[in-house]
Amino acid sequence: MTAHWQDGYGLIVHTDETRQRLADILHSARRGELALTEPQAESVLAATDRLANAAMWLVAHMTYACRVDLSGTPLSAEDFKPSPEGHTGGSLNMAIAFAGYLAANALSGHTRAWTLGQGHCVAAIEAVNTLTGDVSASQRGRYDRSEAGLTRLVRDFYSYAMTSDGKPAVPLGSHVNPNTAGGLSEGGYLGFASLQYIHMPLPGERLVAFLSDGAFEEQRGSDWAPRWWRASDSGFAIPAMVLNGRRIEQRTEISQEGGLDWLVRHLELGGFDPIILDGHDPLSYAWGILEAEKRLVGLSEADGPYPARLPYLIAPCVKGYGFPGAGTNRAHNLPLAGNPHTDPAARAAFNEGARALFTPHDVLDNAIRSLSTHKAQGRVLESRNACAVRNVPGPHLPPHAAAGSGSEPPACAMDGIDRCFAGIARANPHLRIRVANPDELRSNHMPLTLELLKHRVNVPEPGTPEDINGSIITALNEEAVISAVLGNKAGLNLAVSYEAFAMKMLGALRQEIIFARRQKELGQPPGWISVPLIATSHTWENAKNEQSHQDPTLPEALLGEMSDTARVIFPVDANSAAEALHSVYRGRGEIACLVIPKRQVGELLTQEEAADALRIGAIRIAGDLESARVQFVAIGAYQAVEALAAHDRLAGRGVASCVTLVLEPGRFRSGRDPIETASTAPDHIVRALFPAGLPRILLTHTRPEPMTGLLRRIDEGPGRLRALGYISRGGTLDVPGMLFANRCTWAHAVDAAMTIAGLRQTGLLTEDERRAIEGNGDPSVLKQVLPIHRTETVQ
Repeated sequence: MTAHWQDGYGLIVHTDETRQRLADILHSARRGELALTEPQAESVLAATDRLANAAMWLVAHMTYACRVDLSGTPLSAEDFKPSPEGHTGGSLNMAIAFAGYLAANALSGHTRAWTLGQGHCVAAIEAVNTLTGDVSASQRGRYDRSEAGLTRLVRDFYSYAMTSDGKPAVPLGSHVNPNTAGGLSEGGYLGFASLQYIHMPLPGERLVAFLSDGAFEEQRGSDWAPRWWRASDSGFAIPAMVLNGRRIEQRTEISQEGGLDWLVRHLELGGFDPIILDGHDPLSYAWGILEAEKRLVGLSEADGPYPARLPYLIAPCVKGYGFPGAGTNRAHNLPLAGNPHTDPAARAAFNEGARALFTPHDVLDNAIRSLSTHKAQGRVLESRNACAVRNVPGPHLPPHAAAGSGSEPPACAMDGIDRCFAGIARANPHLRIRVANPDELRSNHMPLTLELLKHRVNVPEPGTPEDINGSIITALNEEAVISAVLGNKAGLNLAVSYEAFAMKMLGALRQEIIFARRQKELGQPPGWISVPLIATSHTWENAKNEQSHQDPTLPEALLGEMSDTARVIFPVDANSAAEALHSVYRGRGEIACLVIPKRQVGELLTQEEAADALRIGAIRIAGDLESARVQFVAIGAYQAVEALAAHDRLAGRGVASCVTLVLEPGRFRSGRDPIETASTAPDHIVRALFPAGLPRILLTHTRPEPMTGLLRRIDEGPGRLRALGYISRGGTLDVPGMLFANRCTWAHAVDAAMTIAGLRQTGLLTEDERRAIEGNGDPSVLKQVLPIHRTETVQ
């Protein structure tokens, strides 16, 4: 690179402060403290300016143009898209930031991972990746630096192209996705990257999290990062906020409160060490990343006190800098005042802006060569960063003691989870453990886990289960704690929450599910150990509280996702709970919601039965299919109890019935594509468990409608299936009261069976029981005595 880096290039200009900071970097190179010699470092600095200009030029074309012209000739009307689209202003700013990230990697000889909180700015990443040639496998051969390759890129961006089977037809999206080389997360839900990044890198690994000032107010809790970071189990994670004054209709809170000065004070109060950059300069980003890591090295060597004052990069910049319309409200999406396809003034503005950013092809080629230091430095490409290629060895899963073994039996299903997880944690000391806890672990029957792993705090209180290096991330913020386990893809995770309040985790969960599912579709199955979310203190047993605590929406919502990636399991006792946990940890790239009672229900399954039930998805637990006149299908612990009671009542009156327990309903749905179909039960299993022509009463933990829709394979119509479940009635009631209020007691099940199976026998219900279910009697006559134990063994 013949030109000197101080001169900048195109629209990249270096301030005196940035030049002085970069001079310090070159002094480090002179002393042999960088991975490059001083001349090589100077060449990288100059190359970065040129790459940044070229990337901004390409971003603008991705929004507006149908083709590129590498000669720099102005484009004509037919060269523009009739309907341009793109989050252009933020992408222009991110192109500068991402070029600076590449420069930091080349200067230091370390390939860092990256994550993008503003995933809608993906055009910046795809532009830089295409120009450098570091594209994903699905993009290789389609996008490159040739005129044809760049034209394909700009045409594909927001092309809405679709295959004949309804999938995106191009390996390019509007957000970060598995086609984006090196991408970790969609970044579509603003703010979750801010909560997750600190939990991502292992010791020895490095990551840069590009964050949005808009997301700053979208998800609070990211200012707790110093509270969670520890030198002993955390790598170097550097937040870099692109402070471009996000404004669509209203200014951000940062702008309203006082701008940069206010943000610095706010971050300092949160325990951060802010570093101000020039967001218009890629080399300022490069210096900032290296400076932040220098400070992190000092914090690691000191290993305390905590919270550590973590460096936080702030890069103020004009939204859409480098292109006409910068700084206007339009810059968020389409910065030009009109459409270049139809508006001559807008077309002239585009061509003028593109001319200022244009980088001749030979100049760009030389720049890319200078930045391509990977082979010489023995490091991987950015697309192969450590976080992007996670492949965690399977955990050792020690056998768990059966509930009926000689040891003290677990008091409830959550006790079974506690014993099982504590055993797994002890057996896998090599895996970094994160337990997400927005509630009370002891109240949720997990004292062994609490005493073993302890709350992570800065100053432990004597006599409490707290430790500086504790593995339990506790905060009364569901989004923040679930992000701890979702960020920890290098380790072993568990999340425990009240079912109703876990709903606040849904956005974060769904972002992970979508990304992992897309990886599977592309033949890139994720390598992280599946994550169980325990939803306990659930709808039916949280009856002592008001109806806000009685909400099965989370499992219902997750059952709407693809069941091969979003599993929903309803264990009923300690054996099935422990088996469910083992089943989840054998998986990869899955989110599993386990809806588990914390009250004593009883032992409904042996360990062998639980294993079979988890393998198939369901099991018959009472009665004989051949002689049964009606089948009770139970989903959930309390529903199983009521189904068994209904079965016992019919048996006592000489009417044959059977009870089938469904642990994982998604196994019995109609698969919506080949991947999901492969995870569902084959037809012969469905028919063996649910014979055709047998009337059924479905008792479900959820609302009846979502579950009947899911289980169409066993539904032969309203004349053959009646569903009982949560009908959105509740309040301060006990468990029997909740069951009665929602018409889900054993007596309601018997009544439904009489109707649907045409049972003419009198005396199936007493007069008092009949009056109770009709709303004219005393509901207490229907109460069951817990715990329940099965009265028969099914062969």
